[in-house]
Amino acid sequence: MKRAVSIAITSLALGVSAGALAQDNSLSFFITSSGTGNGAYLGGLAGADMHCAVLAQAAGVTGKTWAAYLSTQARDGAPAVHARDRIGTGPWFNANGVQVAANVDDLHSDNNQLSKENSLTETGEMVNGRGDSPNQHDILTGSNLDGTAFTDDADHTCNNWTSNAEGSAQVGHHDRQGGGGNPTSWNSAHGSRGCSLQDLQGSGGNGYFYCFATD
Repeated sequence: MKRAVSIAITSLALGVSAGALAQDNSLSFFITSSGTGNGAYLGGLAGADMHCAVLAQAAGVTGKTWAAYLSTQARDGAPAVHARDRIGTGPWFNANGVQVAANVDDLHSDNNQLSKENSLTETGEMVNGRGDSPNQHDILTGSNLDGTAFTDDADHTCNNWTSNAEGSAQVGHHDRQGGGGNPTSWNSAHGSRGCSLQDLQGSGGNGYFYCFATD
């Protein structure tokens, strides 16, 4: 009897341990399948985060908190915000259950699995890249290669995501190819021509950005 109880307790403990170690590989990373329709005017970080949440919910993903991978620059007494600090700790999975990065450092290293094939929308669709018509590989980030905000006086965030006219936005190439100073960078390839939807489209984008689940 004692042996049976011991086996039962051991089995229960192993079951709890296995359950605790089970990894949630449901959707926790995506490229927005649509922009806001207003160029780089996203309603600031709050508006961008809301857009991520709305798209995720429409795709059937609930119970998660979403953050746009966007940096803002220090303006009018407000401090800069770094995209890398907004997105939680990982790991992150695409709509197909593929882990694209284990943590923040992995995401910003050469070990990440971001590519045209893996950087999918919330519904699991592939986003047009270089060679497709139209090319939509420019993804808004406003960030340096390491995921931090720019510190110079130039506008890299379309006035912190509140302009659809003047300014420029730093973009990455989700397909890891193209032109610019860092053509293979997923988060910091070059600046856009401007902030309007027409300008974003003219330089190979469509107002899309990355979304990460923070929990």
